[in-house]
Amino acid sequence: MKLLIIVPAYNERENIERVIDHLIQDYPQYSYVVVNDGSKDDTAQICRRKGYNLIDLPVNLGLAGGFQAGMQYAEKHGFDYAIQYDADGQHRAEYIEKLLTECEKGQDIVIGSRFAEKKKPLSLRMLGSRLISGAIRLTTFRKIKDPTSGMRIYNRRMIGLFAHHTNLSPEPDSVAYMIKSGAKVSEVQVEMDERTAGVSYFNAPKAMFYMLRMVVSILFIQVFRSPIRLKDISPENEE
Repeated sequence: MKLLIIVPAYNERENIERVIDHLIQDYPQYSYVVVNDGSKDDTAQICRRKGYNLIDLPVNLGLAGGFQAGMQYAEKHGFDYAIQYDADGQHRAEYIEKLLTECEKGQDIVIGSRFAEKKKPLSLRMLGSRLISGAIRLTTFRKIKDPTSGMRIYNRRMIGLFAHHTNLSPEPDSVAYMIKSGAKVSEVQVEMDERTAGVSYFNAPKAMFYMLRMVVSILFIQVFRSPIRLKDISPENEE
């Protein structure tokens, strides 16, 4: 089974070498592609100097656009699975095999969850995550314990859908919509590290706005969208 690690990167000059060199040296059984999302720093130059497999977007498209470019690459090159993997070093490659094994059991999407087997802490930081989990449960009757986790693996059918549908993004509201459409979604326990270098895009105000946007989208937008007929889409021919 062919797996592609999609690494969207925006202004990650301080992390990209460490993250990609680790994948190359310790996990050579997996393919990867860095999607430089119009970085203003020298992320792209570092990737070219190091000879990394690189998609260099000329402008910043945001996470959704960068991820879609990675999914289009995965579809073009015939990958069976694709995993979203952060360029900031928070995701641990040691859990990729665990997610892949779960996905091979027939899941469409598998989430690397910090809370699949552990209790979510009671904190202001996790309030937004709890609200999103509640919105998903209210609209899909499914409990997703870590909806904001960015470590997710997708099977071939999902690769085709996310490669061609511009209104699908690697966000919790799309996960809710795919569940509504009949996608099989599960979670497996992983651990994640804190960012050690660089600056996260999400400061407190942006994080609050993001959480609010996701809740509104799940409750008032995704719930009214007509579901995709997944049963009519075979993994070999998504279109």
